[in-house]
Amino acid sequence: MLLRLPCSAVAVRPVSPFRHCRTRFSFKCEFGVMGRASLPSKAANFRLCNVSGCATELLEVRSDDPALHVLFIPGNPGIVTYYKDLVESLYHQLGGSVSVTAVGHISHSKKDWENGRFFSLQEQIDHKVEFMRQEMQNTRAPLLLVGHSIGSYISMEILRKCPEKVTYCIGLYPFLTLNPGSMKQSFIKNISASSIICAALSFIVASFGSLPIRFSRFIVANSLGKSWSPMAIEATCTHLLQYHTMRNMLFMAMTEFKQLSEVSDWAFLRANKEKIAFLFGIDDHWGPLQTLEEISKKIPEITLAIEREGHTHSFCCTEAGSVWVAEHIASLIKARILNSNQRI
Repeated sequence: MLLRLPCSAVAVRPVSPFRHCRTRFSFKCEFGVMGRASLPSKAANFRLCNVSGCATELLEVRSDDPALHVLFIPGNPGIVTYYKDLVESLYHQLGGSVSVTAVGHISHSKKDWENGRFFSLQEQIDHKVEFMRQEMQNTRAPLLLVGHSIGSYISMEILRKCPEKVTYCIGLYPFLTLNPGSMKQSFIKNISASSIICAALSFIVASFGSLPIRFSRFIVANSLGKSWSPMAIEATCTHLLQYHTMRNMLFMAMTEFKQLSEVSDWAFLRANKEKIAFLFGIDDHWGPLQTLEEISKKIPEITLAIEREGHTHSFCCTEAGSVWVAEHIASLIKARILNSNQRI
């Protein structure tokens, strides 16, 4: 039976698997239905922390007494400031009773803290696992992972390595396997495989970043970011237009294509079907609908949904896309609690 989730997402599987989860919680407050005006806005805070000797950028909104802790894993680029609107909106949508933390990828940063070193997909996965062990070991609230694009794959790997710590995992526009029919993926794969092309492209991109900020903002706003939010434009100018960031993006992409060429671990997904949900987009070559169909066919109990509002894979670059996705995440969390007969 097809169910329609809130926010116009179309679920291709019911959300009922939530109620079969064996983990039990004791929540202290109730979400309820609330309008935006009923909760004062709270800005996300940016900070740096050290994880295994690597400078790590964080964006977080903390609740004084959280009933849940949402850990957000970005895509590639793993620049947390792209997700500021999402982090703040999710905190608001869940009534201010959750803490939300977005953790950036190593060296996808404003400064070259790692002195030109490149980091693979596996190293970024290990970094997130270590971050969770280091920063969240004393967190009493249940931990919920949310990943975007390759961040969905990273979230699955965290669940694999730390199943006892992760309550639930939501993948947004997930990049889980290669799409041989995508010309864009083939193009990016060929570029990322050449160190010479990567260096040249990174140098060109960095030349725009070396311009006075008002000029780089103008270029980004009138080329890539005509419909982007001011925060996305700022993140592009301060982080993306850096030589070390671009090289790390491309190096990570190269390792993504290698690692995701392996056969999908269907046994793992099947064993954790009650703890996983995916949101796919229309015409998304990173997470095509044939992947959704394959998952639905092999694991019919897993929770799947399709976004049909036109926000695209890069939803985080617009305020409207960020708010919509935050509402979808919140609806999944609320449905999980309602179907478990729990109250938040």
